[in-house]
Amino acid sequence: MKHIKTFKQITKKDVKIAGGKGASLGEMSSAKISVPPGFVVLADAFDRFLEEVDLTQEIEAQLHKVNYDDVNSVDRASNVIRDLIHDVKMPEDLEKEIMDAYFALGVSSRPQPTPKSPPKRGLVKKGFYVAVRSSATAEDSSVASWAGELETYLNTTEKTLLNNVKRCWSSLFTPRAIFYRREKELLETHVSVAVVVQEMVESEISGITFTVHPVTQEKNQMIIEAGWGLGEAIVSGSITPDSYVIDKRDWSIIDINISKQEKQIVRDFKKGVKWTSVPKSKQEQQKLNGKEIIKLAKTCAQIEKHYRKPQDIEWAFKDNKFYIVQSRPITTL
Repeated sequence: MKHIKTFKQITKKDVKIAGGKGASLGEMSSAKISVPPGFVVLADAFDRFLEEVDLTQEIEAQLHKVNYDDVNSVDRASNVIRDLIHDVKMPEDLEKEIMDAYFALGVSSRPQPTPKSPPKRGLVKKGFYVAVRSSATAEDSSVASWAGELETYLNTTEKTLLNNVKRCWSSLFTPRAIFYRREKELLETHVSVAVVVQEMVESEISGITFTVHPVTQEKNQMIIEAGWGLGEAIVSGSITPDSYVIDKRDWSIIDINISKQEKQIVRDFKKGVKWTSVPKSKQEQQKLNGKEIIKLAKTCAQIEKHYRKPQDIEWAFKDNKFYIVQSRPITTL
């Protein structure tokens, strides 16, 4: 496949084609870290899409019109560009590549598709969902982190996949992303976006780990934040998670701070995700027990050692197993 690579075919050296997120997931898969399987729609697919449907010059023209001192001007440009991308049909061969890769991921035995006999729609196991995440080619690099600037779509099905890939592409032109590009002096730099398509883990608990204490910058301490449900609740700052401080020298738990959690984000078969109440019996309960905290801490330390840099790690926990869904360098130290 020209425009697709599975995680197993990608390493940390592939940031230019897979973006920071895609390259990191590929690297961790190769390092035997427990990463839900997936593939990346490479950045050149987006570049080709823009060229083939003749949008490159139109987008540049819209960006040149922007007055950065006028928020309405930025909003207008964003709306026009995003509508242009959404309204144009994707080239058929590109659609086929993406759908074939999705079906290959979804079948139980996960065979690789071939041009003559791609996996059939009926072979995708029931209840199979993917997370579709934007992965900017300048993301997580020394130039700019792009963390949190682009979009993610959870619980994506075969019906919404192609549309969500286009929505991830167009999120390179949200008002926030347009401002960010100017702030990082990337207006004259070619920035593209790859799209990560990853099997969705319907997490019971999820969270973030900082392998160095982000406040005190103590290198021997790690902080784990944990909450009920899907990780978007924590990433978006909508809930206050539990926090656990671990000493990396002897794996002792220095501090446990339990936060009451009344609402959580869960899977919704119609809308993708929805907010729901946490059962009262669990609202004031500690999310991870001592053994689970240490098990996760050791996995995160392994990732930090592999990258040789402090990491900001997103994880999910389901059926007594931890999954790593993203890792990037901590850029604020």
